[in-house]
Amino acid sequence: MDTTALRAAYEKLFDAAATPGLGAAADGGWNADQVLAHVLSVDAAVAAVALGVVSGARPAFDNRVALDPANLARIIAGHAGRADLARHVRSQAAILCDIAGSLDEQAASVQVPALLMSGDALVLDQPIPLAALIDGLAADHVPVHTRQILALKG
Repeated sequence: MDTTALRAAYEKLFDAAATPGLGAAADGGWNADQVLAHVLSVDAAVAAVALGVVSGARPAFDNRVALDPANLARIIAGHAGRADLARHVRSQAAILCDIAGSLDEQAASVQVPALLMSGDALVLDQPIPLAALIDGLAADHVPVHTRQILALKG
């Protein structure tokens, strides 16, 4: 798979996360640390799914754990501040991109049962090709969270 767009999307996310003066969300939504923890959780889950496909397993993707406030708090607490969290997200994103970049067409086309939520709203509940799951990170997921972080500028 070509990961050029995904890598570029992550660079924009990391630039946004490094913006000084990020505050709380006006709407009571996630702060920058929570967004980064969410991205880390999603990336790890997608990487696990991709590796599962390569191993011959038929894993499913379910993003609900990446939305769980207790999970996000656990991830944040495991880091020494935003810079440390962002370094971990960067490392995890690189791993995911490396895995995706090594997928052949056959693996990328494997249908993965996917359950995607956004808050309490169901976004998707059906199998999709692994490539679509990964490409969705570049086309939608990472840019949405980049804009979410940029909206936190004070």
